[in-house]
Amino acid sequence: MTARSVCAALLTLVFACPVFAEAPRVAIIIDDLGYQLQAGQRAIALPGPLAFAVLPGTPQAAVLARAAHAIGKEVLLHLPLEAVSRRGGNEPGVITLDMTRAKLTETFTSALDSVPFAAGVNTHRGSLLTQHPGHMRWLMEAIVDREGLFFVDSYTTHHSIALQVAREAGIDATKRDVFLDPDPSTETIARNFERMKRLARERGTVVAIGHPYPTTLDFLERELPKLANEGIELVPLRSVFRASDLPVGAPMNDRTVASQ
Repeated sequence: MTARSVCAALLTLVFACPVFAEAPRVAIIIDDLGYQLQAGQRAIALPGPLAFAVLPGTPQAAVLARAAHAIGKEVLLHLPLEAVSRRGGNEPGVITLDMTRAKLTETFTSALDSVPFAAGVNTHRGSLLTQHPGHMRWLMEAIVDREGLFFVDSYTTHHSIALQVAREAGIDATKRDVFLDPDPSTETIARNFERMKRLARERGTVVAIGHPYPTTLDFLERELPKLANEGIELVPLRSVFRASDLPVGAPMNDRTVASQ
């Protein structure tokens, strides 16, 4: 066989071989754990490697964080940051724009210490604070000082610079792509779950956030086991960092409101 025929045979083989792309990947965070024990326990029991974001200073924070960690689920500190709207008042552990750097660091440290086994931090509300570079740098430096923590911008405003500042600080970071339940109706959850799957197929990796509402838990208990048969992989949150270089300020396409 001549060299030319060998090359031709090899080329035929290469192009005849199917190319297997990675399965679309979805990471899901359940936010706002800490106030209700039963809802939190039910959320933690959802199938698959979901992550659970626990609010600091809440009555069940430590219990639920330990329960999630005990079965191998990822735990996050769901860190309250000041929002544009003061509706609902300040929550325990909230970081506000009028804080000094020392007070911000002290508040963050206390919040993190109240959530055992937290592997990362994601933002709660924060439509005001995530727009301010000074406070975001202070926060990211406090996160860096605790070594190994990752960061998720829940992205409650398209003006947020939190992800950019986190990456500049060298933190493994990503942002939320889809809110599953901006309102807890089954129709809204179903529509955003389908959007999550579509974006995963288009982009490769998507981060979604839901809450421990009864309708959300009902829906996820039923639908999460079906993802594998649809060719979508449910993955741990930590595995998605730096998976996407989509623009940080990409427009929000769900019903997120900037007052969060």
